[in-house]
Amino acid sequence: MAFDARAAKLLALGEFLTVNGCPGLRLNASKLHKTWTYRYRSGDKIRQIKIGRWPVMSHTAATVAWEELKKRRDAGEDPAQAKRQARTEKVVSVKVERYTVRKLCDDYLVGHVDQARKPKGAKEMRRLLNAHLDAIEDRPAASITRADAFDLMEGMKHIPVSAQTLRGELGAAWDYALDAGRLPDNTPNWWRLVLRGKLRSKGRKRAGKSIGTVKRSLNGGEVGKLLRWLPNFSELMSDALTLYLWTGTRGSEIVAMESTEMTDEHDGWWWTIPKHKTKNARHENATDLRVPLVGRALKIVKRRLKVHKGWLFPADSVAGHTIQQVIGSQVANRMSYSTVHQERELLCLPVENWSPHDLRRTTRTLLAAMGCPDAIAEAILGHMQGVYNRHHYDKERRHWIMKLDKHLEALAAKF
Repeated sequence: MAFDARAAKLLALGEFLTVNGCPGLRLNASKLHKTWTYRYRSGDKIRQIKIGRWPVMSHTAATVAWEELKKRRDAGEDPAQAKRQARTEKVVSVKVERYTVRKLCDDYLVGHVDQARKPKGAKEMRRLLNAHLDAIEDRPAASITRADAFDLMEGMKHIPVSAQTLRGELGAAWDYALDAGRLPDNTPNWWRLVLRGKLRSKGRKRAGKSIGTVKRSLNGGEVGKLLRWLPNFSELMSDALTLYLWTGTRGSEIVAMESTEMTDEHDGWWWTIPKHKTKNARHENATDLRVPLVGRALKIVKRRLKVHKGWLFPADSVAGHTIQQVIGSQVANRMSYSTVHQERELLCLPVENWSPHDLRRTTRTLLAAMGCPDAIAEAILGHMQGVYNRHHYDKERRHWIMKLDKHLEALAAKF
């Protein structure tokens, strides 16, 4: 029928008018409005798209709009589907625009870092991400360009280790957001690409001079001198540093020793470090670390067990035990180049330029020099074995730690 304005006004709820010469064009009546629509077939489905409200949109204007939609339909397009897609893209665009770098990093910290890292590591990641993102934190994460990523990393080249760590964490944060669908799939992860291999440590400086990046290992003569000098330290310091050499364990593991971890078994004393205390805790295949206690290490543990129940290195700290950094700072204070050493007139160490962790490296080097197979030496240090190697090496650990004990005592007596 030709369009009749009077008939249109009288349309009841649910009724509609069609227009001659305009197949699919309808005026539909709802409770409050009368709406122009274009109704058409798409495959085996009937689709409908809203054109406008009558009488705001006149019959003539509706006809013009219908003609445009019909042309698109005849050309193979589905107008209703295209409209829904455009609406969805607009919503996604708004969400992407509001998803800032700060929000992305917060999601990564809460969703991944807090779940996979120890509290100390999670705290450090928060500090790092909070300290260096001021220039981009309020930007939409999807808008970060390669130049943005390069400029941020380039601005941190004076602290290359922190820059390298931040670059890796931001790369992981972007991957996390992409996996979660919070960034468009085509968003590039520039952090994985910029300055690859170019952010390298320049090494430490001591007394204003660079000492490079060489990893320190004490030679036999230095080990002997150090062992004879250790009584000049406090008992806590002497015990902790001795345990580094006699067990090859990490400082964080030593200071967190507990009496419940010590057992007297059929083949001797063992210190079993729970998996959650080791550096490998995040690995599914990691196990508790079994450490044979012999020689000076066993004497230290037995002596401390008589005095302490619980932590063997107790302290008034949040953790309840001595903090690893205390051991490192006490060693540093005894170096000849230390200003603390000069101010307090402390007795200077006979061996220079080393840290407690270098003693762990020294133990590994001594084991290699003695002919200890790599797999056993790595097991002693608590490093992960290959995926297919499920052997625990308890017997072998004790054998080589006993040989190491004799070798260390010989060094202490010889030099």
